[in-house]
Amino acid sequence: KGYTTLDNRVKLYDKQNGGLSDARNYGINKATGDYVLYVDSDDWLEKQALENMYNTAIKDNSELVICDMIDHHEDGTKIKLNCTKFDSIYKVTPSACNKIFRKTMIEDLTFLNDKWYEDLNYTTKVLLKNPRISVISEAYYNCHVRNSSIMNNNNSLKNLDIIDVIEDLIHYAKQNGLYDENIFKYLIFNHILITTINRVSNHKNKDKKSVIKQLRNYCILNLKDYTKCEFYNLIPQPRKIIAKLNYYGLHNISKLLLNIKNGGGK
Repeated sequence: KGYTTLDNRVKLYDKQNGGLSDARNYGINKATGDYVLYVDSDDWLEKQALENMYNTAIKDNSELVICDMIDHHEDGTKIKLNCTKFDSIYKVTPSACNKIFRKTMIEDLTFLNDKWYEDLNYTTKVLLKNPRISVISEAYYNCHVRNSSIMNNNNSLKNLDIIDVIEDLIHYAKQNGLYDENIFKYLIFNHILITTINRVSNHKNKDKKSVIKQLRNYCILNLKDYTKCEFYNLIPQPRKIIAKLNYYGLHNISKLLLNIKNGGGK
């Protein structure tokens, strides 16, 4: 109500605030086009993004088109993210926002409500279907990185959502005949054993120790003999070292090594 647009192809809807996933799911149900793109609040696209990504999709008959991104931090720092060079589709950045999806690829999908890492869940479900992918190595998507984002917040407990996210992915894959143990061991190795444990290790709160223990126990349960997995030989040596330290509960040493690498010493 009260909105006007310059283009009658644009339709605006008002709904009660139910969070990010709820808004996206609402939009999916309203969408009538052949392709879907998500833009989060405070983020923006370059003017040519939609036209070029859509034209690429049509030209290549693609089911997924990916572009690069720029993170705009609140201190004014800008960081370009190279999202279009990857040697495995499971190394594709999990963001749902730097991609256009053919609608037929996502008709059975919804975003998990009230969960962090919802993009990892959603995008991986699409990738499990082995879509035809095109890439455009241009930073068409601009992301406003807030201090309260998952990367920057101090909420350790919510990081346990990643276990629910991975378990939901496993259930979806098995239910749809898409399960590959090697793929899911890689996801646990990369996103929990390394990334999430490293993130929580930098927190300062009473929940940190318990959360890291739960994350580590999940990895121990699901990553037995992970060094024998197909993906392991392709992992860079520094990440192998961090993974091993975290696996054996030595995340404080990982934290120290990462701080030294990043120019800190604390």
